Amino acid sequence: MDKFRQLAIRREDKEVMLKTADRETLRRWYHLLALGRRLDERAPNYLKQALGWSYHAPYAGHDGIQLAIGQIFNKETDHLFPYYRDMLTVLSAGLTAEEIILNGISKATDVAGGGRHMSNHFAKPAWHIHNVSSATGNHTLHAVGLARAIKTYGVNGIAISSQGESSVSEGYVYEAINGASREKLPVIFVFQDNGYGISVPKKDQTAAPRAADNFLGFKNLKVIYCNGKDVFNSMNAMIKARKHILEKMEPVIVHANCIRIGSHSNSDRHELYRDDEELMHAKLLDPLVKYRQSLIHSGIFSEEELSEIDEEVKQTVLDAHKKAVTAPDPDPQTIHRYVYPEPYISEKYPEGLPDGRGEKKKLIEAINETLKAEFRHNPDTYIWGQDIASGRKGGVFNVTKGMQDEFGIQRVFNAPIAEDYIVGTANGMSRFNDKIRIVIEGAEFADYFWPAMEQLVEMTHEYWRTNGQFSPNVVIRLASGGYIGGGLYHSQTIEGALSTLPGIRIVYPSYADDAAGLLRTAIRSKGPTIFFEPKALYNDPLSEALVPEDFEVPFGKARIRRTGDDLTIITYGNTTHMSVKAAGILAGEMNKQIEVIDLRSLVPLDTNTILSSVKKTGRALVVHEDKIFAGFGGEVVALLSSQAFQWLDAPVQRVGSTNTPVGFNRILEKAILPDTEKITEAARELLKY
Repeated sequence: MDKFRQLAIRREDKEVMLKTADRETLRRWYHLLALGRRLDERAPNYLKQALGWSYHAPYAGHDGIQLAIGQIFNKETDHLFPYYRDMLTVLSAGLTAEEIILNGISKATDVAGGGRHMSNHFAKPAWHIHNVSSATGNHTLHAVGLARAIKTYGVNGIAISSQGESSVSEGYVYEAINGASREKLPVIFVFQDNGYGISVPKKDQTAAPRAADNFLGFKNLKVIYCNGKDVFNSMNAMIKARKHILEKMEPVIVHANCIRIGSHSNSDRHELYRDDEELMHAKLLDPLVKYRQSLIHSGIFSEEELSEIDEEVKQTVLDAHKKAVTAPDPDPQTIHRYVYPEPYISEKYPEGLPDGRGEKKKLIEAINETLKAEFRHNPDTYIWGQDIASGRKGGVFNVTKGMQDEFGIQRVFNAPIAEDYIVGTANGMSRFNDKIRIVIEGAEFADYFWPAMEQLVEMTHEYWRTNGQFSPNVVIRLASGGYIGGGLYHSQTIEGALSTLPGIRIVYPSYADDAAGLLRTAIRSKGPTIFFEPKALYNDPLSEALVPEDFEVPFGKARIRRTGDDLTIITYGNTTHMSVKAAGILAGEMNKQIEVIDLRSLVPLDTNTILSSVKKTGRALVVHEDKIFAGFGGEVVALLSSQAFQWLDAPVQRVGSTNTPVGFNRILEKAILPDTEKITEAARELLKY
């Protein structure tokens, strides 16, 4: 199709819309366009006056597509994921000028997050306009997960992910679109293409002239191109996209050709990489000017009538400004609110100690049966991951065996080999309603989890960032640790790195009863939890225990596995059993009684049990499978140094892995990982101190 035919079609679109749209609609659109532009141009002044809005990404040049996105959005049935340049999008969707300014100057009454998130990150979670990350394109996965919920629960709605064309270079955007097309999900991906990623031109992002062209080979995916500078063409494109989704139940990409009139943001100087001719050309294509001219030339509105609207807008912004600048600032005393949502509280087992009843089970049986019990308990529970529902297999270790047979493919299903996708869509689907509980195998082995780290980081601060309005109710299961001869990517444990992230709970059971109880608590609690499973213990008789029916273990409650007065060993996971054995050896060898504390829960940590034990014994040995250097044990040592120093009769010592990767050969693995012999020797030396 040549450019003249394209132009004729665009003119035809405009004529049809001008004839069919009622006068009030055209007036409302102009009001929104003028209001958005007034705010867009005013935003930098707040920074100059030291009032805030330190980050502002002007949207001028994207007016047509942003107006259209907001106009087709239905807050009752749809979910919108705007990006940082989407000021007009959210105005068109219903936000007020005051709400825009409150966000820009980071006030406590900002509906997006109470000033906790970066300015220009507009949201209103109560209206399904979601608070998204600063990591560009990150929210595409959340939109896909939300679309999965829309389809699952039969809602006649859509999810909309809006983003710049350069964010499409991110790998997780490809994962999102691949997954959405595979699952045939009701989601629109809007690419607002202004030709630049900050200062990087589009040609340095992709070989294709249009980012959407890279997805033309995807099955079950429709691609629609439009002029994002033109209100009518953009409106037609978005209406067409929504109609296609609701009729065909498959995703759509809307590629909107825009122009960036201003700099990337108020910290960018676009004159350093755009010449005067280009900047002049951008101004000549101003969508607001074009729309205004079309209304006047068509005779629908006079210039005086539109000028009256301009004055209304001017007053609206002034009134909004006066209210916003006097609004309260965030209270520094509230920084610790909304880090962790309220956990499920056990009334039956407040200390997480079994009552001697139940059947003896292996660790793998306890996890499998607890998963099934929780799926029966709550029909809004789901699980997915890599290789978890393939015939009778149930994952690499058979932990989820039989689940798809009982609960069906809609609740138990395989995911692509894409860790970002697994975690990101869990975040998104959990937004649909608070009843939903999601369990995922974040990776087949914990060592493979690293590609999902950005999505994990995102998940950890959702609750805090939204000022308590949303937290993903997700349990991430990770088969962890060594002693299986697995080597790299199959034998390492990563809890030390993950524990540095505020907002996520981390548990690490070493016995079947604790695995059942902690998993049940994690699933029933609000907020995300990492559930580490020491895979070497799945079928090991050492991990067997009597598991009471509906057993529950609260977060932050350690368990004393062996009592003693001479030394405290603080441990968890695989090394719990080694520590208990070492304590037995030293009892016979030295007649010393060693107390072994199984932490079970790393975040939150049971500091009371640790301090009480060390106060009694005067000596402490911290043991874990992770590396000693920067491992989780360093945090326990710091706790003892600051709060138990007066009771210590010897320096706190640690046993853990060497500061190397884990070798594949069993000889190398033994040299690297801690074992009973190494723990016994370290305890022996500490007792002699």
